[in-house]
Amino acid sequence: MELLCPSAKRRRSEDLAADEPQPRATEATEAANLGPATQSEEPPPPPPSEAAAGGGGGGGEDDVDRISGLPDAVLGEIVSLLSTKEAARTQILASRWRHVWLASPLVLDGTDLSTEPMAYRRDDKKFDADKEALASAVSRILSAHRGPARRFCVPPHFLQDRPATVDAWLSSPALHNLQELDFWERNDMKYLYMQPSPLASLPASTFRFSATLRVATFGKCELLDSSVEGIHFPHLKQLGLEDVSISEGSLNTIISRCPVLECLLLKHIFGFGCLRISSNSLKSIGVGADRRRDNLQFLQEVIIVDAPCLERFLYLGKPMTLTVISAPKLETLGCLDDEWFLHRRLVYDTTSIQGLKVVSMTTALSNVKTLAIASEFVNLDTVIELMKCFPCLEKLYVKSRISGRLNRWRRKYKDFIKSFDIPLKTIVLKQYRGIRSQVNFASFFLLNARELESMRLEVGASDCNEAFFAEQYAMLQMEKRASRGARLHFIKKLCTHPMYVDHVRELSVADPFECRC
Repeated sequence: MELLCPSAKRRRSEDLAADEPQPRATEATEAANLGPATQSEEPPPPPPSEAAAGGGGGGGEDDVDRISGLPDAVLGEIVSLLSTKEAARTQILASRWRHVWLASPLVLDGTDLSTEPMAYRRDDKKFDADKEALASAVSRILSAHRGPARRFCVPPHFLQDRPATVDAWLSSPALHNLQELDFWERNDMKYLYMQPSPLASLPASTFRFSATLRVATFGKCELLDSSVEGIHFPHLKQLGLEDVSISEGSLNTIISRCPVLECLLLKHIFGFGCLRISSNSLKSIGVGADRRRDNLQFLQEVIIVDAPCLERFLYLGKPMTLTVISAPKLETLGCLDDEWFLHRRLVYDTTSIQGLKVVSMTTALSNVKTLAIASEFVNLDTVIELMKCFPCLEKLYVKSRISGRLNRWRRKYKDFIKSFDIPLKTIVLKQYRGIRSQVNFASFFLLNARELESMRLEVGASDCNEAFFAEQYAMLQMEKRASRGARLHFIKKLCTHPMYVDHVRELSVADPFECRC
């Protein structure tokens, strides 16, 4: 037996590697490369410090590729966390990676493969070509992939444009035991459809995954009563319906047959006006109404009949009436808005709030800890009345559009300050410009909230400088703050968008009112 010294072993392994054919892109890899690459296919050279430590080919022990030495199952899980396009490109890293993606858990997201919408904002031909390329890519990936199915996502317009193709995709063996199914598209793609598209029917093959689905989003479709009969979703935890026509009976049937459902997102629901919800498992609900389809009745009232685990209810968009009969754990509520004063109403136990105005209150709601409001102008009077309704409020988000009144408070609320302990720990003021009404509003809490830990002021780029910060620090009298532990944070962000939940997964994020645009 020939004994090799370490240097000889290295030379022998290098010779073998040189003789081995170089990895090349497979058909599935090429299918995933629809748009311009988001990063170079060649990894960048290591920085000098790493090269000096032996990672740059110096022949030391540290130049071993330890990641490639991991078991296939571990590598597959790593690859499944990447976008579809990036995951496919791992095949060209080295021969060791050539078959990892094809055997890893399949996460096929068509929104990852589409060209960025700005590229064809005014180019219908490019848009049509992109749809054709996307359909071809999805078909090729499904035919090549051998790993277990985890997520399958395609834009909902395929339901109308290519129903037979979608049915073939859903019938593919590659999607057996699928866990996540989305007929969904990013919010930045929705402007491409200036007029509402026809609502399509879901293929029968859609529900062959009902026994294994954990997450499902159905968009731009019609759910007929006959299609949901006998369907059970024993493992479904998150359900989103967007731009969907369905009867109240069918929606309640679906909810009742999801015994572990935790998150429910309803955006632009048509077919009935009032939904009564009873669920022992729901923790978070987001509802938004729209009038885009004038020929269909749209959802405009939700009644929470019995939801013992419900923790969050989020208003999304246009007017909606919410009546809460029983939801003892409801802690997060918003975004209450005065823009649709006559049409948005909250009835919770003995409390009635029209827009942002407290109409009646017999018993305070002590379980609500987080509240988000949006107003034409920042109004301290309104917030104080809401705090009386929600006396245990710990987090408050406020967005205003114009300056409005001055919010003078020292004389007006002298008795209130003496008799009411303000429990707020976190306050976020969006679109902060340092005008007098905002300064007076913020200083009221800084000088009187003894439990305050953080006040976050979201400012625009022109105000994001040390001079503005120092000026505001003085105007807000931070040296006299009631809570010595309170901190003032200036964040560069001037989002004018309403609160928007783009996908049902966002209902479970730690902070549902944090802007993610």
